[in-house]
Amino acid sequence: MAANATGLPFDVIFARANLRQLAPPVLIIAILSMMVMPLPSFVLDVFFTFNIAMAIIVLLVSMTLMKPLDFSVFPTVLLVTTLLRLSLNVASTRIVLIEGHTGPDAAGKVIEAFGNFLVGGNAAVGLVVFIILTIINFVVITKGAGRIAEVTARFTLDAMPGKQMAIDADLNAGLIGEDEARRRRKEIAQEADFYGSMDGASKFVRGDAVAGILILLINIIGGLIIGVIQHDMEIGKAAHIYTMLTIGDGLVAQIPALIISTAAGLVVTRVGGDERDIGQQVGAQVFGNPTVMMLTSGILGVMGLIPGMPHVVFLLLATATGSLAWWMLRNQQLAAVKQATVPTQAATATPDAVEASWADVAAVDVLGLEVGYRLIPLVDKGMDGELLKRIRGLRKKFAQEVGFLAAPVHIRDNLELKPNGYRLTLKGVEIGAGEAYPGMHLAINPGRVAGTLPGTPTQDPAFGLPAVWIENSLREQAHALGYTVVDAGTVIATHLNHVILSHAAELLGRMETQALLDHIAAESPKLVEDLVPKLLSLSVVQRVLQNLLEEGVNIRDVRTIIETLAENAPRSQDPVELTTQVRIALGRAIVQQLFPGSAELQVMALEPGLERILGQAMAGGPGGDSGGIEPGLADTLLRETAAAAARQEEVGLPPVLLVPGNLRWLLSRFLRRAYTNLKVLANAEIPDSRTIKVTTIIGAKQ
Repeated sequence: MAANATGLPFDVIFARANLRQLAPPVLIIAILSMMVMPLPSFVLDVFFTFNIAMAIIVLLVSMTLMKPLDFSVFPTVLLVTTLLRLSLNVASTRIVLIEGHTGPDAAGKVIEAFGNFLVGGNAAVGLVVFIILTIINFVVITKGAGRIAEVTARFTLDAMPGKQMAIDADLNAGLIGEDEARRRRKEIAQEADFYGSMDGASKFVRGDAVAGILILLINIIGGLIIGVIQHDMEIGKAAHIYTMLTIGDGLVAQIPALIISTAAGLVVTRVGGDERDIGQQVGAQVFGNPTVMMLTSGILGVMGLIPGMPHVVFLLLATATGSLAWWMLRNQQLAAVKQATVPTQAATATPDAVEASWADVAAVDVLGLEVGYRLIPLVDKGMDGELLKRIRGLRKKFAQEVGFLAAPVHIRDNLELKPNGYRLTLKGVEIGAGEAYPGMHLAINPGRVAGTLPGTPTQDPAFGLPAVWIENSLREQAHALGYTVVDAGTVIATHLNHVILSHAAELLGRMETQALLDHIAAESPKLVEDLVPKLLSLSVVQRVLQNLLEEGVNIRDVRTIIETLAENAPRSQDPVELTTQVRIALGRAIVQQLFPGSAELQVMALEPGLERILGQAMAGGPGGDSGGIEPGLADTLLRETAAAAARQEEVGLPPVLLVPGNLRWLLSRFLRRAYTNLKVLANAEIPDSRTIKVTTIIGAKQ
């Protein structure tokens, strides 16, 4: 037979799950059946005892709650217990009126015990006690709990908008994730639902108290009539027997009702919920606490030892609840021992080890610069390191040119590096490295120099150009030969600037996006408020901005970006489609960045037949197959595009490819691997005022 990791057969697990799901409807049907089916006195004793035990369990659960949302099933329990008491009242009324003439134990031992032992067999005392309990339950406890639930529900509903705004603010600020925000919203909704349910559920208890009084009068009057007329009993004897039976019946119902009402007053401000059904909730929340079950077992055991009480029933239920509590405690202890075995062994192996804590978890720097020990003077604040000033200037320049403030650069020394080495990291991962020599200069060959220089040959770490480290005395000679000469601090700063610009999209995180929106909201609050989070989530806005940065488009004109997003968000939530619309809105700025001034746009283009083939491939074939470029065509396209882009740069033109709008996004990502500096523009992004000149047609037959 198949079994899972717990070792239990699957049919056993499914049977247990089905029993939990069937328990609530079976219980409700059984309760309703008691109203129409006659019950033996012993069965009635069992149900009355179960009613008392249930009331004690609910009271103890309400007193041992650690947080408000641990007993969300309470309104349902309140309804079921009220219905149980009413059904028992109906069943006991039937047996009292039918068998009452046979003696004081006609309706069972429990009713007899409550009628004789609790009030000493005095009918007048019993009536007074019953009325007092009813008044306490109806006027004091139930009314107060209902009022609390009503007021709390009103305040909870009034506070919901503010709580929702606080959750949205935390989500937009990146303090919580989508799952946590969803959980908090669900919790707020459950609180409002619970208080409203408790306000209505308190009416059940009040109605139960009224029904108890009416049942008391009906039983006394009906018993007198039946006893005197049908069974020829004396009026005094009939009045004593039926009154004591009725009082016992009323007390055995009102005492649990009073306990349940007290529990309602304790739990009225506590609500919680999960994804389980009612059967699972009741099983986990009511019967899942071994301490509560142990206390219930002890109380029932003591009550079963009281003289005059039905010992068998009380001790039977006390034994059952105690056994259940012992079984749950044993399982918990076994699980705790099993879970602690591995940590205990590890602690025994290293007794002197210091316990780990959250202080040992080091945060990853967004941007990091690690330097060897010979470069420390460049970044030492006490020595007024020149590189610190350059880095501050780089961040300011980046913010002005790109449009957002990047994370600070965390500088630290690293003895594992070469003495003159440095390393640039992004979120803890190396993205650049090089060497710099303080006191020397790097002469970079831009491609047209008139001679060579003595020194240490190397490459420019930022752009990979051939270079040579030279002494300071050769600086003027290097300038005369056409070299670009920079000092060691400038080498590191230039490399850092290139890395920041190349990874701008990765530097724009959720916190940076929110800070950017907050900056705009300070001047135009309505503009940002209408977009986030009403139309778009912060993550979608972040993705659109990252798409722009990945293709070298700055986001300084964030006002136009936000307005375009707000205009197109009702039609599409797709970041790619929204990016396309934003690029069209920023078309003039994009073109101006590539072709300054008013000169004509000298661009590359695709052969019309190739455009048509690519369009069909991107959209999918006639048979509905997924889109894709044939490998041979893809290789040819990459090769010809790279060659054409190189020729563009050789004559001093930017490598720009002009394509239809439906191809731009995919071709841009595809062709970027062939030529990093290639820019792909859509026809719709070109302003009407600019003239286009096609210099190369890619795909044309030679």
